[in-house]
Amino acid sequence: METQSYKNHIRYYPPHHFVYYPIIMTFLAFSVYFSCTSEDKLIWAFISGIFVVLFCLAFMLRQHYALTLQNRIVRLELRYRYFSITGKRLEDFEHQLNDDQLFALRFAPDAELPTLIERALNENLSSTTIKKAIINWKADLDRV
Repeated sequence: METQSYKNHIRYYPPHHFVYYPIIMTFLAFSVYFSCTSEDKLIWAFISGIFVVLFCLAFMLRQHYALTLQNRIVRLELRYRYFSITGKRLEDFEHQLNDDQLFALRFAPDAELPTLIERALNENLSSTTIKKAIINWKADLDRV
């Protein structure tokens, strides 16, 4: 596997992104076409609506369940790492950082983490700026 960095840290799930979604979108396109061109417009409009619902549900559920749990785990890991490194609790000032900043900090190695947290607090760095400031990227290969 290629070394993870800012440029390649986004991951895709091929069965979902490159199989399920294209199939659903193809069926949706055909059903919309038939709803506009066939005599059975009502039934094809209904079928189109079903494909739209299936597409939206699949997207929302896949993202929601996995990311909600993983966001919680990332926060816990970051708290543990910060305490292990500094002996101080991240919870004391964690509320000053938004979720995007916290999730970007997970890519910082232990040696860079306290400094980046301080910079993020003092300079209100965006998640993109935090990620770009990381010198030795710590890969997060288990994130969905």
